Amino acid sequence: MNRRLQGLYAITEDRALSAGEACVAVEAALRGGASLVQYRDKSGDHRRRLAAATALRVLCTRYRVPLLINDDVELARAVGADGVHLGRDDLDVRQARARLPDHSLIGVSCYNRFELAQRAVDAGADYVAFGSFFASPTKPQAVAATPDLLRRARTELSVPTVAIGGISPENGAALV
Repeated sequence: MNRRLQGLYAITEDRALSAGEACVAVEAALRGGASLVQYRDKSGDHRRRLAAATALRVLCTRYRVPLLINDDVELARAVGADGVHLGRDDLDVRQARARLPDHSLIGVSCYNRFELAQRAVDAGADYVAFGSFFASPTKPQAVAATPDLLRRARTELSVPTVAIGGISPENGAALV
């Protein structure tokens, strides 16, 4: 297993965060043990997103923790991020891999569908993510995934699996 893909995977809130706000939140997660950070901002404010991603890149480098950019291969390239996390409406894994440096990490959201995960692995994904496991204010309409899906993925897939969606210190132990 890729040693960079173990442990707590922190995802920034899906709202417009300034560079300073993003760094404060992410540094708290890093101090708390996050071993991977995903910058997620669906807004169209390119300058703010670039500033925040650049600041997070510096912070994550200082902590020696990989930074992934959600959905935006070009932003990942621009800030020298360690990779991207792709959803259903993004580039496919092969297209993203062609646009990024060879060592880049690529993860794929597979929701509650094992067959999407298998296709992502076959295409060269470094990890797959399932969820939502719990209600999430970020994605209130997200499909529900079950712990059985994580068990199956761990047994049948050759890449790490990430659980996402409404996970907190209070409910996360059941997924670990």
